[in-house]
Amino acid sequence: MLLKTTPFSDQKPGTSGLRKQVTRFQEPNYLPNFIQSIFNCLPDLKGATLVVGGDGRFYNREAIQIIISMAAANQVGKLLIGQSGVLSTPAVSHLIRSNNALGGIILSASHNPGGPDGDFGVKYNASNGGPAPESFTDAVFKVSQNIESYEIADNDPVDLETKSTTELDGMIVEIVDSVSDYADLMESIFDFDKIRDLISQSDFKLCFDAMSAVTGPYAKEILGNRLGVQAENIIRAEPLEDFGGGHPDPNLAHAKELVERMFSDQAPAFGAASDGDGDRNMILGANCYVTPSDSLAILAANAQLVPGYKDGLAGVARSMPTSQAVDRVAEALSLKCFETPTGWKFFGNLLDDGRITLCGEESFGTGSDHVREKDGLWAVLFWLNILAVKQQSVSDLVMDHWKHFGRNYYTRHDYEGIETSRADEVFNLLESKLADSAGKVMSGRTIKKADNFAYNDPVDSSVSSNQGIRFLFEDGARIIFRKSGTGTSGATLRLYVEHFESDPTRFELDTQQVLKDLLNIAEELAQLTTLTGREKADVIT
Repeated sequence: MLLKTTPFSDQKPGTSGLRKQVTRFQEPNYLPNFIQSIFNCLPDLKGATLVVGGDGRFYNREAIQIIISMAAANQVGKLLIGQSGVLSTPAVSHLIRSNNALGGIILSASHNPGGPDGDFGVKYNASNGGPAPESFTDAVFKVSQNIESYEIADNDPVDLETKSTTELDGMIVEIVDSVSDYADLMESIFDFDKIRDLISQSDFKLCFDAMSAVTGPYAKEILGNRLGVQAENIIRAEPLEDFGGGHPDPNLAHAKELVERMFSDQAPAFGAASDGDGDRNMILGANCYVTPSDSLAILAANAQLVPGYKDGLAGVARSMPTSQAVDRVAEALSLKCFETPTGWKFFGNLLDDGRITLCGEESFGTGSDHVREKDGLWAVLFWLNILAVKQQSVSDLVMDHWKHFGRNYYTRHDYEGIETSRADEVFNLLESKLADSAGKVMSGRTIKKADNFAYNDPVDSSVSSNQGIRFLFEDGARIIFRKSGTGTSGATLRLYVEHFESDPTRFELDTQQVLKDLLNIAEELAQLTTLTGREKADVIT
């Protein structure tokens, strides 16, 4: 049936789809409007296959039932839906690719909080398995601003709990095992025999934190059933609609139980966590934290130890705010290294064109050409495979890497939930300083270049502007300011600071102390305390 509606002005997708508070999505017609806008931008929708799944957060099941009814009314040929409506984001990407689907709808707000008062999100992934490009999301927004009606079937709810194949108004609805295909893919990439031997060693213990989110079932099958990790060492493994009241963001602030274990006298040898939808990761050793930027560089440097990458890498890529640690590996290995804006969609063209094999972001995301999303458990298995081959501790592996390539001291300061007008003041001030900054000396450091980063895609020649304000120094240090596109309330301002150190006697200093002069320069440039009203950042990593 055709139902009349009117547009909502706030349906412009951000970096990772449309994210709003649950209560906004629950408003009459809000979700149907956006889904119909997606469908209207898919000329090949009739008779096509779509993958649908989410991270299990509050409103996931209700949203899937709406999508099922709308897909039937819009003459979709087949829906592949994860059992219980649950699929990790990398698993969706894999199912799209392995089933030659037209695309997929992912229901997640990633690392944002869940529950009735939390956040919800909708993202469309294209036929390559990756996030839709800006051209598509811009088209969806344009349609959403002129929408007058949507199509929806009048049907009984579909049972999402049991694997089955049913028909609804000529459309096939298949409820599939959420884990098995993805687990098989991981086993085809990594040496599970070596990892299993490592895990069985008496002096090697690990702890994985699923953060009461989607990765729990995947970790239980892959780490537990296939690799022998004891159940008590996979914590918060049951997905909950509100993530147990926690914030499913794998960082030192939000994975408290894991961090306490890893920085104790009886610390396991290896620790890791993943986020709400399973695409992010945090890596820890005994009393050792590995920054996401260092993690990407270490994976790139050791990739040929893993069966899936034994023939070498085509190239690597990182988001612009991510530290330049991987650049140094690429230079040593004679690999091309690409610098892209933040957002996994920007890696898609490079992966599809065969220009890169590994890629990553400082926001706890790493991935490769096996799917077109960042992948939390993949990164954990990659680390375990390297450790199994090298028989080193995490801290020794990191130190050896620094001795060979040098250390990029790096930090990110997040100012969350800032009034949008205040954030705009900060960026207006910074913009006003760009033209006159080159050559200026601040705290003994000379600014080489200051700009607002723009990216020219080497594959399709598209241009993405206004991707972050950069102050680049002659000694290689960087200060970067960016507004995040993943929040739902106010603005999140991110400050990134980086300094390269080649002296091995200075590899184990406190990061914040090493970067103190750069942080002071950042304060002078942006007047953060005055303009945001914040004495310090909400989260420091």
